[in-house]
Amino acid sequence: MREQEREKVIINEVGLRDGLQNQPRHVSTADKARIAEALIAAGVRHLEPVSFVSPKAVPQMADAAALTAVLPQNDQLHYTALVPNLRGYQLAREQGYDTVALVLATTDAFNERNLNMSLAQAISSCEAIIQAARADGVLARTYISGAFACPYDGPVPVDTTLELVQRMIAAGSEEIAIADTIGAGHPQQMKDIIAPLVQEYGSERFYVHLHDTRGLASAMAWAACDLGIRRFDASIGGLGGCPFAPGATGNVATEDLVYLLEAVGLDTGIDLHGLREAVKIAEQATERTLGGRIFSWIDSQEKQGKTVCLP
Repeated sequence: MREQEREKVIINEVGLRDGLQNQPRHVSTADKARIAEALIAAGVRHLEPVSFVSPKAVPQMADAAALTAVLPQNDQLHYTALVPNLRGYQLAREQGYDTVALVLATTDAFNERNLNMSLAQAISSCEAIIQAARADGVLARTYISGAFACPYDGPVPVDTTLELVQRMIAAGSEEIAIADTIGAGHPQQMKDIIAPLVQEYGSERFYVHLHDTRGLASAMAWAACDLGIRRFDASIGGLGGCPFAPGATGNVATEDLVYLLEAVGLDTGIDLHGLREAVKIAEQATERTLGGRIFSWIDSQEKQGKTVCLP
């Protein structure tokens, strides 16, 4: 009997951008390219490798154009560049990106520190970028940053996040990423935000972007998955942290998310053994010990001489 085809899930690897942007040790373009190549060899097909931001504000992203030039290219690979403003959008277009990620935080305080704009100004900026992207045939994905809580003002009302999502969809943003930028949310909050959005717009346009500050990222990912979300951001080895969001730790580890989704019968197309190789390269490049919980478990089993069965 032919095995039933599994439902596919997209994991967008953000380790090269969100994962590295706050690392204290400089990571070379060559090392970033090695990490990208290992991720692709493991089956990753969606990556957000760069942001076109001020190199003074985010020095790790100063080589965005140089890295873009050496990334592998084929029809199966989908790259996204994060752009904070129209200038960043123009730079991304010059480098050939056909998908861009915008940033819109939920509060004045967060937008001022992240974008040097008020909330109203950030909304207008995003609307202008979306308009330019639509004219150019470029897909726009908008991050609603601090969707659960602001690092400066605290908890964010659900209605605030929903209103910003509605505003960006009305402006023409094809995709929306609900971002727990500081890892302050919990599964019930995820349901409170995602359920009305899926009911109103369907699940296909939404991503979920999670940081694991309080150890709940995988639980929140499952809550979103249970509501029909099939697009997630993740970072190899749990790398991450925002230079403008105090208290933000690493993103949900790609390997942990792959294990979770594969274990429940979904198809990520990503091989965990391949991800282990990518983690090793990332460890060398950052001079940090990395790896999600699943790799700690695998290591412990192998040290005991046990055979590890993975989904």
